[in-house]
Amino acid sequence: MRKITLKFLKKLATKYATSGVLLIIGLFIYGIVGSYIIMDLNLIDSLYYSVSTMATVGYGDYIPITTTQKIFATTLALGGVALLAYVFNIILTNFQERMEKFSKGAIKMRTIKNMDDYFILCGYGRVGKVVLDELMQRNQNVIVIDKDKDVCENIKESSNVVVINKDAVENDYITKFVNEKCNSVILCTGNDVTNLFIVLTIRENNPDAWIVVRASKVENISKLRKAGADKIVSPEIMGGQGLYFESTKPHLLKITVKHTTDEIFNEFEIIAKHGCTLENIEYHLPGIETPLIRKIKTMSMADGMKYQNYLKTHDDQKQALDNLYKNTNNIHSHFISGPDKHTFDRLTKELEKTEEIIGINLSNEEIAKLTSKNIKN
Repeated sequence: MRKITLKFLKKLATKYATSGVLLIIGLFIYGIVGSYIIMDLNLIDSLYYSVSTMATVGYGDYIPITTTQKIFATTLALGGVALLAYVFNIILTNFQERMEKFSKGAIKMRTIKNMDDYFILCGYGRVGKVVLDELMQRNQNVIVIDKDKDVCENIKESSNVVVINKDAVENDYITKFVNEKCNSVILCTGNDVTNLFIVLTIRENNPDAWIVVRASKVENISKLRKAGADKIVSPEIMGGQGLYFESTKPHLLKITVKHTTDEIFNEFEIIAKHGCTLENIEYHLPGIETPLIRKIKTMSMADGMKYQNYLKTHDDQKQALDNLYKNTNNIHSHFISGPDKHTFDRLTKELEKTEEIIGINLSNEEIAKLTSKNIKN
């Protein structure tokens, strides 16, 4: 009940601040006119009597005698008390709101400052929620910007998720966070015009930023591309998960390797050690361009150990996996997401010590040509 009352008072004070001032002026005029006519005072004394009565000072130099005078003095005093309390509530509430905003804003800015890197998610709707879920599953740092206060209040903040209730377009606000620490900007607002304006704003201030945009209408894709968007995703074609993958393209590695099933856990251990996520595995049948895709999406060592124990206790599954590796000549590709290029460099160097690396970011066509040689041999 207390929270509801405070919330009501805050809204009331903000909404009727101007009305409160007008009511005080109206009451003041009522006091002067009433004092002049009812109390039979001159203009200066009417002004003095109105102020002292409204402020409930009551020096007693002018005493109402008649019934009319007493009713007038009573209404003037009660009106003054009520309006002064109301104005005081406005001042106190506005001060409290400003202090809360300043305090929360300072904490948010400090959290962002302490982040090594982050993604910016602008717009938290149906698509934005999916994108945020994908980012949080991978323990990524995220700054969520949305102009809807109710939407922002429903997003759970943490040490790696900061929510800012601002209009990204207003005063080029979003450009404050697009710097060398920003991995990617993901625009998920449902308004293509807003997305277009944000892209132009970011490009003007940071030509190197990686920008992924949601296009609500297919016909606006070319406009967004011309404005400077690196990747444009239409929900008609691709969902929120697609937006995430496009946003991580600078930090998404496809590494084609060759090893047996006995080396799976060692490989996964290295990937997890570097804080990366194994998104999926592609198995390449010799000479066939389209691979067999197996979704993994994990970065937990517990998952790796669980899978290793599963293979040890399920001979049929281990045999099936051995057959798959045999049919692909042990050649397969890993899609790995990670924090930055330097991490991938360290990861690749360590993997080279334990397995044969065939190539980095090879296309399916290139891999098919390589594996087709195995058929001839």
